[in-house]
Amino acid sequence: MKVILTQEVSGLGTPGDIIEVKDGYGRNYLLPQGFAIAWSKGAEKQVTVIKRARDAREIRDLGHATEVKAQLESLKVSLSARAGDGGRLFGSITPAEVVDAVKAAGGPALDRRRLELSGHIKALGAHQVRVRLHPDVTAKFDVNVVRSK
Repeated sequence: MKVILTQEVSGLGTPGDIIEVKDGYGRNYLLPQGFAIAWSKGAEKQVTVIKRARDAREIRDLGHATEVKAQLESLKVSLSARAGDGGRLFGSITPAEVVDAVKAAGGPALDRRRLELSGHIKALGAHQVRVRLHPDVTAKFDVNVVRSK
């Protein structure tokens, strides 16, 4: 089955890519989740629109990715969350909250789907977060989770 990706799917490709997948995977996962649309000649014309939108928000090139990496690694990102007596959070920190904290700390706007958290953040303290900025560039920075007052 031929599909056109509308979002980045790790292991398959980026938005606008035309790929061949097994029928069940496309019908039961990619299409219902909105990760892809069925391929047709008309849909293929939409690929240019999807790629143009991706280029507008995408890291431009390897040089730009290394600049963003240097900027991220110099940031001091802090999040406040409600926690119990033992330092365990009520709930967990989501990738969207990490992206908002990076933006609040003066960092660049990131896509939450590019964040790689090492498990769920469910405790106070420093946690390392990885961001895939470019296929060749991955930035690492620490997020400090503190108790809210």
